[in-house]
Amino acid sequence: MNQNHVRTVAVVGCGTVGASWAALFLAHGLDVQATDPSPAAEERLNRFVERARPQLAELGATGQGRLQFTPVLADALAGADLVQENSPENEDLKRRLLAEIDGLVPPDTIVAGSTSSLLRSRLVVDCRHPHRHISAHPFNPPHLVPLVEIVGEDDAVVARAAAFYRSLGRRPVLLRKEMAGHIANRLASALWREAVYLVEQGVASVADIDAAMTHGPGLRWAIMGPHMTYHLGGGEGGIEHYLAHLGPSQARRWASLGTPVFDERTHRALIDGVHDEAGTRSVAELEAERDRALIGMLRLLGRDG
Repeated sequence: MNQNHVRTVAVVGCGTVGASWAALFLAHGLDVQATDPSPAAEERLNRFVERARPQLAELGATGQGRLQFTPVLADALAGADLVQENSPENEDLKRRLLAEIDGLVPPDTIVAGSTSSLLRSRLVVDCRHPHRHISAHPFNPPHLVPLVEIVGEDDAVVARAAAFYRSLGRRPVLLRKEMAGHIANRLASALWREAVYLVEQGVASVADIDAAMTHGPGLRWAIMGPHMTYHLGGGEGGIEHYLAHLGPSQARRWASLGTPVFDERTHRALIDGVHDEAGTRSVAELEAERDRALIGMLRLLGRDG
């Protein structure tokens, strides 16, 4: 298989991530064979795909792949050129499921698992063909956010998978070694830890802490990452000048970063603060607001696939 020969994708698990993957594949003209044991899964999947279709059309993805749903795993896997697994973040469950998938598809079929923090090596120990298994971690919602973090043991398999995701307008990043949380979740977790600490310490409201990010560094980070941002922070001298002159102040800030305690008081402060910031907007309304902004940002930055 190479990326040009993927015509049918088996989507195993049709929650938010799986449904979003399915919508992306369909909009790029790929057929999707989806499966999920939940009795309500098919209806939720169809509803998500219909909602995502016009969003993807705005980004130029107007394909009309064929969607089929079956509760039977073997039927969903039959004839699939690639498997996208999206089961719950439970190591034992994923380990059993991947072993079952491994026994049902040809040895050269790539099995890509969506996991936000579990280690690929621990998930494939019961598989007969572990080399063709990769972790392909998207960011929510994957039909809009281009990032795919790929971890695998076989360079050729990783290269084939990366080429496939690029063909869908995604931006794969390759981990040289596996790490819990991969790259982006570790960065996001580090940031949120400090945001929670600021709430715990009573430094500012949840809304103002969020605003400090979205109206400040968040705008820059949509354009370039932290390393390039600090390179520009050094002026004409670049990162060399920054490290020589401002490195010590950065080290002082690192030394003062906190580790919050997730106790009842902190939980209540976060819950109350988030609800105050959300106001009367429901989760669905907030998701729609986020997605509209994501589409606009992708188009502005020329990352619309």
